[in-house]
Amino acid sequence: MSKKAINQNTNYNSELLNSIGSNFIFDKNPINRIKNTSNNSKKGNDVEELNKEKALTELKEQINSIEDCSLKNNSKKIVLGDGNINSPMMLIGEAPGVNEDKIGLTFLGEVGDLLKKMLNAINIKKENIYSTYAVNFRPPEDRKPTSMEIKRYSQFLQRHISIIKPKIIILMGSTAMESLTGLNSKITIERGKWKEVIVKDTNYDVIITFNPSYLLRVPENKKHSWEDLKKIKQKITKLNLHI
Repeated sequence: MSKKAINQNTNYNSELLNSIGSNFIFDKNPINRIKNTSNNSKKGNDVEELNKEKALTELKEQINSIEDCSLKNNSKKIVLGDGNINSPMMLIGEAPGVNEDKIGLTFLGEVGDLLKKMLNAINIKKENIYSTYAVNFRPPEDRKPTSMEIKRYSQFLQRHISIIKPKIIILMGSTAMESLTGLNSKITIERGKWKEVIVKDTNYDVIITFNPSYLLRVPENKKHSWEDLKKIKQKITKLNLHI
């Protein structure tokens, strides 16, 4: 029987194997009834990781093949994502900035420094999570992506989530919030509340909080982000996640 994915409010139907075969071997040697599964487990994890890497490469190629997109046409590099692809925590920001556009990685410069401090406050290292953006190309002059652009890229974000399969998702900023939840209300209203979002028939625990770039402009709201971070830490502890 396959493992059952369990959510706080949702139990998923498990899949049953069609048949179970048995092989009988007769031998004069004593039977070893203790089976070492550690190697098999490692091989299974390796295969899963290779499958994820292949799927991410295909996703990147798919996004890069977009035509007639001002975001893509005005940027230097696609920023897909980086970090631990097997992490139970996925962090989704709004869009790459000038530093990310040059290098092709997420959350760099002052924004990245602040994010690392925020994560360190709850004993998490950035390299131990997986981070990406709702929109994978830098908007011209760092403007906010339009609702049409957000909607266009949301299909890729959903595919991205389905590949990573995190246990919890952190949405940083209104663009990330709108992309995954469809909400376009004020982030001050929606932040700090755990929600369940369904992506391709799978439920994910999601929380919305401020983007580090916003906190650099409005530092007085850091106190609210700290409250959100404490809730994230509580969720990690409750789900017994290792990050």
